[in-house]
Amino acid sequence: MVKSAVFNSSPWIFLTKIGVIASALNLFHPVYVPSAVTEEVLSKKDESAILLKEIKTKKQIVVLDAGNRRLVNALGNRLGRGEAEAIAIAIENEVNTVCLDDYAARVEAIRLGLEVKGTLGIIRRLMELDSFQCNLEHLFETLKRLNFRVRTDIFWEIFRDINQKENS
Repeated sequence: MVKSAVFNSSPWIFLTKIGVIASALNLFHPVYVPSAVTEEVLSKKDESAILLKEIKTKKQIVVLDAGNRRLVNALGNRLGRGEAEAIAIAIENEVNTVCLDDYAARVEAIRLGLEVKGTLGIIRRLMELDSFQCNLEHLFETLKRLNFRVRTDIFWEIFRDINQKENS
């Protein structure tokens, strides 16, 4: 069964910058992107904005506004606007997965009963499906260079069994 997903800006941007956003989007159907996230990504004027415009034009994603403004505002007291809208849209549309990297947003989404995938979880899934191959040390260095924030021990824990296969 293919799951639906709502993407926040961080996974969109980082998956685009490492060249796997198209494969990542193929993991889910349909894919929703909150209007606030679209605005944030398009303001960047980089490859993530160009690709978002292209994918939006081809109707490969659904851009939505969250309907429950009270929920968005309540979440917005602790989270960014895009994260709050992503969580609200996931709840309103009974979406299976919300794609978030921010720790506080992930905790809130889980508390509200949502399945959460982050950039690293999506990369791991693509590697499991042989849709993406890379040297993990190179991936870690690339992500750091792109200002992706993750503790070293967490990165290696996420990819532990893949790293063991790579080194055997």
